[in-house]
Amino acid sequence: MIEFVFMLTHHDATVDGAAAVLESLRGSGLRYVGFKDVGQPVPVLKALCDDAHEQGLEVMLEVVSTSAEDERRSLAAALEIGVDWVLGGTDVEAGLATLEGSDVRYCPFPGRVTGHPSVLGGTLQEIAGHAASLTDRNGVYGVDLLAYRHTSEDPVALTRAVVEAASGPVIAAGSVASLQQIRDLDEAGAWGFTIGGAIFEDQLPGGPGVPGQVKAVLDAIALAPEETA
Repeated sequence: MIEFVFMLTHHDATVDGAAAVLESLRGSGLRYVGFKDVGQPVPVLKALCDDAHEQGLEVMLEVVSTSAEDERRSLAAALEIGVDWVLGGTDVEAGLATLEGSDVRYCPFPGRVTGHPSVLGGTLQEIAGHAASLTDRNGVYGVDLLAYRHTSEDPVALTRAVVEAASGPVIAAGSVASLQQIRDLDEAGAWGFTIGGAIFEDQLPGGPGVPGQVKAVLDAIALAPEETA
């Protein structure tokens, strides 16, 4: 079964009132929650992480900083916040050096990632090759693939190619907004996917509101693939 990571984010930033949103999902069956290193200060994110751990959730921080200095600061903040996973980022040397010796699962971006909101560039072959080389490195657990934010490549074919090339989990992040996309990612072999903005905008069946939207996604991934169309 593909895994669902609910991101407490909208427009690539952690939302105001994220703690209340998280509390509204207590007992929902959600297993993974995430947020960005943009939008809220570290003390707020640390408290949010603590709340999620109290609920038994694993916590992911996705790094979307656009400068090397900001990325290094975000990586250091991940340790202070206490997250279980770090997703994204492009400075792998900094990521490995900062997270060395920790239990954090590190999944950087494969391919050429630019801007905020982040956009993915590079050919399918280049991105798959990069994913392979990344996951061959000690300290890299998997990759955070912006499959639906590529400028030209088919996202499903891209996901499948990266899954085949990588030796760790592939998490599809960004712009997933339908049950059909979830089904496609599942069939392409992705370990998991993230959704944030689409849920806050009530784009999924269920709801309105975050709890109903999250339930619709959890129900969908629990069904056989042919039933999620």
